[in-house]
Amino acid sequence: MTDTPEKPALTQLGRPAAIPASPEDATLETFANPNVGANYLVRFTCPEFTCLCPITGQPDFAHFVIDYVPAKLCVESKSLKLFLASWRNTGAFHESTTMTIAQRLITATAPKWLRVSGFWYPRGGIPIDVFFQTGAPPDGVHVPPPAVEPYRGRG
Repeated sequence: MTDTPEKPALTQLGRPAAIPASPEDATLETFANPNVGANYLVRFTCPEFTCLCPITGQPDFAHFVIDYVPAKLCVESKSLKLFLASWRNTGAFHESTTMTIAQRLITATAPKWLRVSGFWYPRGGIPIDVFFQTGAPPDGVHVPPPAVEPYRGRG
């Protein structure tokens, strides 16, 4: 398939695609930003992220909010979904996981601005939230808060 702005050469969208065995095996696909002259925010929310504790092998759960202002490229959502799902059998600390997600998005899209908010559920009774952003967002871009309440237990 020829890659054009109207029809990018995507290999995962519109067809069955297995969850990659690991984040390293996952491909983040992109397409040309259809509004390259405008500054606007794209938000992805992944409330059911899971990976494994690298020491105990027990599952870890997080709610990710990914905000970015695209430059020339946008990330294709199915490839992002498969990339995030590829973590389910991967052992990694919260900090490493959050930063790897951010770095992969930067490498794939070279955004004007990126913020990754990782709201992790308690491990050992302590929630560990990890946040990253590339700097100040471009002027005039509406950036809503992540809107994820801090962990408060069952009460």
